[in-house]
This record gives sequence, C-alpha cells and structure tokens, in this order.
Amino acid sequence: MIDSDILIEKADRIAWLILNRPDKRNTLTTSLMTNLIGALDELDLDEQVGVIVIKGAGEKVFCAGADFHELMEKKTTLEYRDFFGLNAKILTRMGQMTKPLISSVHGYALAGGLGIAMGCDIVLASEDAFFGATEINVGAAPMVIMAPIFRCIGRHKGLELILSGEIITAQEAERIGLVNRVYPKERLGEGTMEVASKFVSKSPIILKLIREAYYTMSDMEYFKALKYLKEMIAITTSTQDFKEGMSAFLEKRKPVWLGK
Repeated sequence: MIDSDILIEKADRIAWLILNRPDKRNTLTTSLMTNLIGALDELDLDEQVGVIVIKGAGEKVFCAGADFHELMEKKTTLEYRDFFGLNAKILTRMGQMTKPLISSVHGYALAGGLGIAMGCDIVLASEDAFFGATEINVGAAPMVIMAPIFRCIGRHKGLELILSGEIITAQEAERIGLVNRVYPKERLGEGTMEVASKFVSKSPIILKLIREAYYTMSDMEYFKALKYLKEMIAITTSTQDFKEGMSAFLEKRKPVWLGK
C-alpha cells in the first residue's frame, strides 16, 4: 500500500495499481496524483514486478477526471497550473516507465481518467465501460489529455471526441482504436491477467528497450527513426537475454530470462 487513495497489490510479478476513491468516483486530487506518481516510481524499481495494471476501485467508475471540489478552491493561474501539472507529470512518468502498463477499465473513464487509461501501453475494457473527453461540457478544455489521445487515434476521430464531449461505449472505443480489447464484465479481471501474463513471460530487458525505443522514435522523422532503431537493434541483440532466447529456440525449451 502507498496511501489510502492509491493501493498496490502484487501477485505473480503483476502489480495492480488501484485508484482508491470509489465513493468520489476515483476522481483526481492533488493527493491521489502525487501518490500515483510515487507508486509508479516504486513499482518501476521493484525487480519482482514485470508488468503494472492500473484500475479503479469500486464497481462503477475507473476514474471520472479531476475532483471538482478541489478545483473550485483554486484561485490563481499558478494554482491551476500546479494542479494540472501533476496530470502531465503522471503521463510523462508513464511514458518513461521501464515496464509495460495496462489499464483495466470498467465503468466510466472520463477527462483526466481517460488520459490515464490512454497513457498505458494496452487498454482493456469491460462491456459496461464508457470513455469520454468531457471537459468541454463544463467549459474546460482537455489540453493535457490531448497528447495521449492523439497518440492513439487519428485527427478526425480525436477532434470529434474532444470537441463534442461525447461519451462513447467500449465497443465504439475499440472500433476507433482507443481500446485494444473488450470483455464481458465478469471476464475483465481474467482477461487482464491473461494479457499481463504474456508480458511477464517475456525478457524484462527487451521489454524495457522496446518501450524506450517506441517513445524515443515516435516523434522522429522517418529516416532518423530508422537510423536510431538500427542502433537499438544492435543493443538488443547484444544482451544476454537475446543469446538465451536464441539458444532456447534451437534447443526447443523455454528460455530462462536473466534481465541482462
């Protein structure tokens, strides 16, 4: 456990990072966001953790975005900047993690909650999940979360989502590319475990290098990206895990990863 508004549960090299304000729709406060960053830092350093799953506590909501009661207490531009700066810091930290991140979404993922879900590498949802960049409905703007949204989907669908404030179903979110897979409500946990277990079975050093390469090259010009990736593949094939993986394949056995 990190704090009462953020819980951590671990089993089989999978860490479940739980947004724990179910009575407040798991909304984002300064405390919760600060503790979430701390939890990500902690789990990234934990050698016993291979993959991190983010979910919301309770039955109805993944995360409904910023806590309006705390927002109404802000009076200056700098106070708002500091608050939403924590949201940006969370997404930055998520992109810098060395381990895969999965969001397991039930109920509503709205506004800043949508941003956290989209900031993960893989987004899994139950049939009763709903997604929306709803800020415009209350006279606000989804400035920070535009970054992960537009990394997931194209301009037309992305602009429709953020300009309309519409809440879409899990099925529609899957169709436009916001969500990887949709499960029956009772199978979300099981399905999340299945996906997480696939990551856990892979070499941790190669997973780390793939994530690093993706986030580094995603904004590069095409030929610069190829030049960079050429160097990265030389690094990955120099690891002990590459040699172990090749040997295991030739010897028809399961590899024993060293993480080196």
